[in-house]
Amino acid sequence: MTEAARPSAATVRGVYVKICGLREPEHVAAAVEAGADAIGFVLTRSPRRVTPARARELAAAVPPHVLTVAVFAGESTEEVRAATLEAGVRAVQLHGAHPHEDFTALKDLGLTLVRAGAAGADLRCGAFDEDLLIVDAPRPGSGEPWDWAAVRGRPAGRWMLAGGLDPSNVAGAIAAAQPWGVDVSSGVEVAPGVKDAGLIRDFVTAARTDR
Repeated sequence: MTEAARPSAATVRGVYVKICGLREPEHVAAAVEAGADAIGFVLTRSPRRVTPARARELAAAVPPHVLTVAVFAGESTEEVRAATLEAGVRAVQLHGAHPHEDFTALKDLGLTLVRAGAAGADLRCGAFDEDLLIVDAPRPGSGEPWDWAAVRGRPAGRWMLAGGLDPSNVAGAIAAAQPWGVDVSSGVEVAPGVKDAGLIRDFVTAARTDR
């Protein structure tokens, strides 16, 4: 695992928090100031998509202790490699039905690898040589709440809960699933792809509230 994948000082205080789908400098700043451990830039088809060049601009403002992640879904490893290098991020996230071979093919980049998929997938972090695992809703990427308690005790290792989380329910979801971390995108938005700095701060605070 790279140094970037290790818990930051904020993680020691509580749950690891990743804010995904950021597109604007003010929202990147809000996530960093709130204490997020990781920030995701979507480089695949999505209302939250940014170009690799834009991701590089945004990532340049992120301090070293916060992991910057390029998010893909279905692209070839050649496309992922080229876009990731252009973006200048410290991690690659493959979302969906990417085979083990895709992760193996990217190991030489020396970046943190993140595997994201539905709760029905292999829930052992590291099973595909990834450093971090995201366990999403049955319809990955839908942003829909689901039965978070159904995965309690099943995933192993450094895994993040995702799917339908927002400031109002993240504490309950953490209590139900007992994840190592949480990942949010639409739950801190006021419209598809439009983040809100206040919601970002509220989410991080709620995720780290003592339970």
